[in-house]
Amino acid sequence: MLKEFQEFISKGNVMDLAVGVIIGAAFSKIVDSLVNDIIMPWIGAIGGVDFSNYFLGLSSAVTATNLADARKQGAVFAYGNFITVLLNFIILAFIIFLMVKMVNNMRNRLVAQKAAEPAAPPADVALLTEIRDLLAKK
Repeated sequence: MLKEFQEFISKGNVMDLAVGVIIGAAFSKIVDSLVNDIIMPWIGAIGGVDFSNYFLGLSSAVTATNLADARKQGAVFAYGNFITVLLNFIILAFIIFLMVKMVNNMRNRLVAQKAAEPAAPPADVALLTEIRDLLAKK
């Protein structure tokens, strides 16, 4: 069983997947910072809105005015935090869409280039063509 696991791990696809997950996690942190540190402050400055502290207390014990303190007092419905996470997702999905679109465009260009270049005939066909041409000269 250990040997099978070692073979499974050593396959290229598993390693590629692992690298993709690690890069994805790091990229997620970048997008999270982009939303929390750059986009949300601008939205707050323009509209006077700070989504991070939008919440509803689910019990009468919650009297705090910011989310961190409210969570200490009891259960809260943190819809502002959800809006921030939703913006993270939308931005991340859009960036991934742009990346996939770019890769597809590059693949299409490569396919078009290969289609434009005539493929060399196989060796046996080239030899038969040469023989035909020599016979036609006689």
